Amino acid sequence: MCGIVAYIGQKEAYPIIINGLKRLEYRGYDSAGVALLDEHNHLHVYKKKGKVKNLEDFTKDKSKKGNIGIGHTRWATHGEANDVNAHPHFTTSGHIALIHNGIIENYTTLKAELINRGYKFSSETDTEVLVHLIEDVQKNTGAKLEEAVRLALQGVIGAYAIIVMSMDEPDRLVVAKLSSPMVIGYGDNEFYIASDGSPLVEHTKKVSFLEDGQIATLTKDGEITLKSIKDNTFHAPYVDELEYKLEELEKSGFDHFMLKEIFEQPQAVTNAIRGRIDKHNFTVKLGGVDEFEKTFINARRIIFVACGTSWHSSLIGEYLIEDLARIPVEVEYASEFRYRNPIIFEDDIVIAISQSGETADTKAALELAKKKGALTYGICNVVGSAISRMTDAGSYTHAGPEIGVASTKAFTTQVTILAMMALQLAYKKGTLSKSLFHQYVGELGQISTKIEEILKLDKRIKNIAKTFKDATNFLYLGRGYNFPVALEGALKLKEISYIHAEGYPAAEMKHGPIALIDENMPVLVVATNIEHYEKVLSNIEEVKSRKGRIIAIVNEDDKEVSKLAEFTIPIPATAEPLSPLLSVIPLQLLSYHIAVMRGCDVDQPRNLAKSVTVE
Repeated sequence: MCGIVAYIGQKEAYPIIINGLKRLEYRGYDSAGVALLDEHNHLHVYKKKGKVKNLEDFTKDKSKKGNIGIGHTRWATHGEANDVNAHPHFTTSGHIALIHNGIIENYTTLKAELINRGYKFSSETDTEVLVHLIEDVQKNTGAKLEEAVRLALQGVIGAYAIIVMSMDEPDRLVVAKLSSPMVIGYGDNEFYIASDGSPLVEHTKKVSFLEDGQIATLTKDGEITLKSIKDNTFHAPYVDELEYKLEELEKSGFDHFMLKEIFEQPQAVTNAIRGRIDKHNFTVKLGGVDEFEKTFINARRIIFVACGTSWHSSLIGEYLIEDLARIPVEVEYASEFRYRNPIIFEDDIVIAISQSGETADTKAALELAKKKGALTYGICNVVGSAISRMTDAGSYTHAGPEIGVASTKAFTTQVTILAMMALQLAYKKGTLSKSLFHQYVGELGQISTKIEEILKLDKRIKNIAKTFKDATNFLYLGRGYNFPVALEGALKLKEISYIHAEGYPAAEMKHGPIALIDENMPVLVVATNIEHYEKVLSNIEEVKSRKGRIIAIVNEDDKEVSKLAEFTIPIPATAEPLSPLLSVIPLQLLSYHIAVMRGCDVDQPRNLAKSVTVE
């Protein structure tokens, strides 16, 4: 959740760290801080509540010299957002400073023990416990920094990615990880460290993704020592290559990253499809599915585990795979799956979907599935992420970096992968006629062009947003494949505009939500379903008769719904199983424009972080 950046080498650390924190501000923005070691081995720690800009302003007249430093953007878990609770945290002596992403679950027990030993705490955080614990280990054992960190972590329960620096060993940084991401970038006798690759891409492409249970010591001479926290055994670091491009991390003329990413969806979907479908020969091939073809075809069932937007993608995956490939599917909230003692068979396939590939609950659900002997499959965007490394097979979405906290292109590329998976399995099983298979493959090849057509309606959607920007509630209705789209549309509005919104299957409206409908209730209906058109029409009549204000997503040739709705957004028609890839686009734009008109921070909505790496 929090953002971590550090540098050690011969350059000035401060500008590298500050620029890196700006890249990571989508991960945490309650407060920010840096710690720098200057040429006299003096430790300077600066912390400020709020965004990185506040920290920059605060440090303008401060000493910022030093070739070694650590920086942090916080997403508060323990203790409110203020200057004191901001990271880095440091020991009473001021000799050791530490930054941390994660949660120390047994911090209350550790804190009580340390207080009994005379340690004083200035913050409400769980992180401060760890820095005092490291100091305590050094006092009692005389251990050097690396060993003290390693021994201290053996007494910690929870998740962490930490970087530690000490005035007493000014030529090194100690880095460790368990369940929270950490990337080490290699420069010319220097190291760049961060929570993900976005702060590193302008400095280096060569990186190592730290594995769970590993501790690394990085020196000013460009040396790296990698060990196991548990038994102190040495490991050889595996060097990978970042796929990020610097221009992908810029707004490129757009007012917000979210708007840029909405408009990147035609290219993102094209990238997800590239090399996987042949529009001319009508073939579909996902490498991971191909590798385990028999296991997929003979699977007892497929279980999706995911959170948030990825859970909505999974629901569409359920519709697609059951409808087209006739394989039973269950969709689980990863956060609940791991705690309810689920039944998992060895001939099940568990598919984890996560944009970041680092979602804590999804990773934990995968670990449970692996213990039960099921085949695990990952669908994620970030190359080298934890889920991509821990699964038996998988597919990258190739959406490119997604900086806006509210997912947009992650959703459409996930659904694109799931559509290809369903089509490939249906072809292998013979559950879809050749003509229908060819139709769907052909339509999938046209989706990017059709998304481009919808994006041309941006001004029309912006005008609709003006009418409803002051609404306090919103209802989203959909049927069949577009019920999950209704859920996703409601989530987007909640996330970035702070308007209460709920998504429902259209027929469920009569089972409770209809009581809410009056002249002040906007109701957005996804009415592109050809198979359920008459039923959706009836639902709209029911809303209209109670004076509800109707916004309808319709096909371009629609006639009946357009007569009833106050506002319509016409989109190109496509095969019904692929319709979510189109119907979701207007909902993203509507949420965006409403949020902007309400003065909300679209890219960094309150209380949210891009990647939920703690429980």
